[in-house]
Amino acid sequence: MSTERRTLNIGVISLGWMGRLHARSYLAVAQYFTELPVRVVLHTAADPDEGGRNYAYEALGFKNAVSDYKELLANPEIDAVSICSPNFLHHEIAMAAIAAGKPFWIEKPMGRGAAESQEIATRASQAGLVTSVGFNYRHVPAIAEARRLVRAGEIGTINNVRVSFKADYSADPLGALTWRFKKELAGSGVLGDLMSHGFDLAQFIVGKLDAVTATNGIFIQQRPLPTSGAASHFSQGVDSAPKGEVENEDYTAVLGRFESGAIGVFESSRVAVGPRAEYIIEVYGSKGSLRWNFHRLNELELADSHDGYRTIMASPAYGEFSRFQPGAGTSMGFDDLKTIEAYLYLRSILEDKQYAPSVGDGWAAAEIADAALESAESGHWVDIKQVDAPTTYDR
Repeated sequence: MSTERRTLNIGVISLGWMGRLHARSYLAVAQYFTELPVRVVLHTAADPDEGGRNYAYEALGFKNAVSDYKELLANPEIDAVSICSPNFLHHEIAMAAIAAGKPFWIEKPMGRGAAESQEIATRASQAGLVTSVGFNYRHVPAIAEARRLVRAGEIGTINNVRVSFKADYSADPLGALTWRFKKELAGSGVLGDLMSHGFDLAQFIVGKLDAVTATNGIFIQQRPLPTSGAASHFSQGVDSAPKGEVENEDYTAVLGRFESGAIGVFESSRVAVGPRAEYIIEVYGSKGSLRWNFHRLNELELADSHDGYRTIMASPAYGEFSRFQPGAGTSMGFDDLKTIEAYLYLRSILEDKQYAPSVGDGWAAAEIADAALESAESGHWVDIKQVDAPTTYDR
């Protein structure tokens, strides 16, 4: 890797929670990945909301803030962009970034379904653009060790996998009917929002899925119409407000087959009472098993045929842990995972080689979600369409 530092002018589109996290993550790369020969400049933020633009200037230190993302993309000084807008704008903005020749880091779900995701991935690949998709749970050091153990055959032949992504962010029936509950604006519900992470983790650790059967449920049928400005998971309505119909799934249960012959069980809910952000993956092999829970991000449970489970604390030997903490027992957090993601994206740009999760990976997760939706309607097993854009699952 060259030691001469290259300046990259960054543009961030949409300065909500995730856009602000992207901006902070870019800045953090210089602190944690000091060998990366890059000088990051937060050049321009784009947000139609004046509060977002002011935050970009005053808190994050952006040089410029504009209301229209098209102005950002048209600026020849911008070298790379982050797309952190609501789902219904992902495709539009990604296609505009591709047309402008800008590498982009986009949050998941990449499109409102497999069709939009395919177009993004295909066009970006044809343009030769480096990309990144926000599959941040891949970057947990304990997950890095889990993947190593599985891929090295240390727990034997994989027989079955269980993935559970449950959260309570929509458990309150008075949660407002924001765009997230509308098919036209969000696409799928919990399949795209949470389970896309689960599908990605399973394929990242174990290998590709090739077929699924599924059932879905909408447990809170109606929600209060939102007040002006309500946009987040946590926006609240009032009981006396007019109500509208929830259009996409609160819950999904998916049974899957991996190409290897292993069986996968996937479950996800956005209305579970109890789990706050309980994201679990368990992998069972012929010689042992392992399990990880985001609630205990820095721990990996490992079992063999003799002693049952033992808990291993993440340490500098796992993934990028040593960048953040000097020894086991001192914890990393969620924001650190996005810093690793920012590093992989910037390194991908500098070396013109895909290190970050790619748009091909985003498309692959969307194809699984679409197959699960089709299965839930038909009641049949559905083969998953395999993508023909580059992925990083076997990197």
